[in-house]
Amino acid sequence: MERHKATVSALAASVRALFATRTPYRIFHGSTNSTRPRPSASHKTLDISALRHVLAVDPARRVALVEPNVPMDRLVEATLPHGLVPPVVMEFPGITAGGGYAGTAGESSSFRHGFFDETVNRVEMVLADGEVVEVTPDGERADLFRGAAGAVGTLGLTTMLEVRLMEARKFVKTRYRRTRSVAEAVEMVREEVRKGNDYVDGILFSKDHGVVVTGELTDELPAQGGVVQTFSGPWDPWFYLHAQDKTAQVKGEEVPVEYIPLAEYLFRYDRGGFWVGKAAFDYFKFVPFSKFFRWFLDDFLHTRMMYRALHGSGESARFIVQDIAMPFETTEKFVDYTSSELGIWPLWLCPLKRRGPPTFHPFTTLPEGVEKKEDDMMLNVGVWGWGPSKPAEFVKKNRELENKVRELGGMKWLYAHTYYPQDEFWPMYGGRGWYDQLREKYNAGTLPSVWDKVHVDPKAAGAKKRHWLKRQWPLGGFYGIYKSIQSKDYMLHRHAKWKGQ
Repeated sequence: MERHKATVSALAASVRALFATRTPYRIFHGSTNSTRPRPSASHKTLDISALRHVLAVDPARRVALVEPNVPMDRLVEATLPHGLVPPVVMEFPGITAGGGYAGTAGESSSFRHGFFDETVNRVEMVLADGEVVEVTPDGERADLFRGAAGAVGTLGLTTMLEVRLMEARKFVKTRYRRTRSVAEAVEMVREEVRKGNDYVDGILFSKDHGVVVTGELTDELPAQGGVVQTFSGPWDPWFYLHAQDKTAQVKGEEVPVEYIPLAEYLFRYDRGGFWVGKAAFDYFKFVPFSKFFRWFLDDFLHTRMMYRALHGSGESARFIVQDIAMPFETTEKFVDYTSSELGIWPLWLCPLKRRGPPTFHPFTTLPEGVEKKEDDMMLNVGVWGWGPSKPAEFVKKNRELENKVRELGGMKWLYAHTYYPQDEFWPMYGGRGWYDQLREKYNAGTLPSVWDKVHVDPKAAGAKKRHWLKRQWPLGGFYGIYKSIQSKDYMLHRHAKWKGQ
């Protein structure tokens, strides 16, 4: 803790000095899971990458004290030896606790526990004027705790979090329920969240083939022996391909069941990044998408390495990566739209607790004339795939997607390309009055606003050309691979301690 206090004290002094001179700055965390364009390098940078430690795990209180740059795999590795696990674990190992709080992190347990910030007891923050404060959901700064959750660091800088933990189990008993229409998949997700499962999510491979995956925590394998499946080894299947194969030939009400070690389940989408890793094979064209090459190239097909390559190659400028919160009632219409206009498959379905405004987390509002069936739940639809190669057309498709989402009562996550003009953006979040009051109260007026941080100028983006080298196929892809190798992030998954826990 003494090291932490000294680091935060030095950081607060730097922030105070910048506040006094009204000098703009950006924060360097060490990594990112955002696909937004990188901010200008002309601003002064505060390096907080050293804040990456699990400070304590208290088994009696069932809490972990962590710094903001602690990734999910390190957090799970620290808690599992105590028989504990966070209630919400983001499914990419490199997503950090601070990112989960300052961004929007909802995963397959969020229908029970809410977004990641709803599992946080307290947060230490450095305000924009350099004051170090502690905020809690029910203390004197409860307004700041709620407002900063999802506000992408525009109300202060998170330096420590106390995360609640729950009892862990050895396995997740996993069921794969086949669906044969989008409507059936949506209804099946609604049905499963009411059954008391620990985890629920779904994958739509096409309009007539989907799977709803449910998980139940358990310590026991069946007496006759159960199938134990892992997904972290180079020869293991990618989870989405495995789920597709498990349900391709099922008949009637047959439901395949298997047992997955808990950490393997939590990070089951790491290899292949759900299914985004297949895009690398599409890009290089002549590399077969086969089990052998998925094994041979395994180091490059974990999420940390893919993010490095995506940014390094410049391909993030034409890759649609959007998470959309939709009402259950309009999800089928939205899938009809993405199918016809974008042609992106598979799609992810993840049920979430709905939180109303004021918040920068996405929430849903039913369009007029649509019969309400859900008051407290919404459905995250993950739309991840290639967009148009021409920048202007890419922007056009993204703006059309934003308009369709609003028309159907949904909202986007803010981690990705966001093109809303201010007169559209602020009303979506109940106006900016509540937010500006928080900025004034906590002296955050010198920091960029949420819109400043997430907005991409459509005209500039539509006219922008990537560096000539990155435009030359396949040089841009090879440069992305070079940048990912340079990061040495492949060492993290090679030596992950959670494997086998």
